[in-house]
This record gives sequence, structure tokens and C-alpha cells, in this order.
Amino acid sequence: MMQNDWAYLEKYALENQQLLKQLNDGIRIVFIGDSITEFWERFDLVFFSQNNYINRGISGQTTSQIFERFQSDVIDLQPKCVIILAGINDIAENNGPISLEKIMENIIKMVEKSLKNSIEVLLCSILPANSFYWNPKIQPIEKIKQLNQMIEAYCILKQLDFVDYYTEMVDENLGLDKKYTDDGVHPNLEGYLKMKAILETHIK
Repeated sequence: MMQNDWAYLEKYALENQQLLKQLNDGIRIVFIGDSITEFWERFDLVFFSQNNYINRGISGQTTSQIFERFQSDVIDLQPKCVIILAGINDIAENNGPISLEKIMENIIKMVEKSLKNSIEVLLCSILPANSFYWNPKIQPIEKIKQLNQMIEAYCILKQLDFVDYYTEMVDENLGLDKKYTDDGVHPNLEGYLKMKAILETHIK
């Protein structure tokens, strides 16, 4: 990885070039986000391969980094639809402190860029978490709830489809239900199957 490739634009550059050489059937769907998106394909490869879904998740990334590569990893691929799941690493302060307003602003920029290019948007709630094992000083519960409320309100305002993973995956401690995770943040296979069930009602 290039030292100065902050948004990791190189990661999918080759795959994107290959895709652009193929005939676009007009039904491409791109998933963009962080590790929760990136690892989904590892746990449920068939879900992606049989539907020709395009995974553009990069582990550890914040909304600022995802927006930075949004043109090359989403817009240029001319998908029919993009599924955006981002924000948890901002709350974990992976690139330092950031306000909820600024996170939301980054998400809105992704949505507006998509709509301007006639790409449908499915905007997802971030998953519950009551702590981050890599940054234990952060207390994320309230921020996650607030950010999800902001995302949902924006979806209502813009008449976008809101994919609510949070409500069906949260436990009584306002974390990710233990049956869906092994580390409290990332879904396990059970978690991804749950997400698939929730998402498919929106994709159909």
C-alpha cells in the first residue's frame, strides 16, 4: 500500500478496470463501507457471487476515506444501486475525533453524488456496539443511536430506502447481540445471514 494512498484507492483499482471492460448489464449493485462490508464476502461468498454483487468494503475506513474513493469504487462502475454502510469507525475515532454532523455530512455527500448519477441508494443503519476492543476508552452507545436517528430522518426526508440492521440486531445491553458476533463489533456468519435477510426485503 502506498504511504500516501490515504483512502486506499489502489485496493480495487485493478478490479475496477476489469469491470469497466465488461458489458454493464444495468443491474450492478455495489456494496460500499468498512470491514463489516469487506468481511461479508468472506463469510457468505455465495451471496455475492450468485448475485454478481460488487464488494467495495475496506477494513478500518471512516466516512471521509470512503467518500474519497466513492467516485472510483462506485460512480465510475455505473451501478444500478449502491448500498452504503458506514460510520462506525468514525465513532471509534479511527482517524481522530469527528462530530456526528460531519459524519452525516460525508454520508449525505455519498448519497447526493449517487443520485446525481442516477444510482439508486440503500442507506443502512450502523450496527450496534457498546464498546470497541481496539479503542476501549470510547463509549459508543449514544452516538450510534443518534447517528442512526440522523440517517433514518434523512432517508424519510429524501424518500430513500432505510435498511435498519440496528433494531433487529441489538441486545439488552445495547450492543451487538452475542449470537451475531464474536468480538462485539463484526458480524459472524449468523450475523451476516441476519443482515442478508433484512437487506433482501429491500433489494427485491
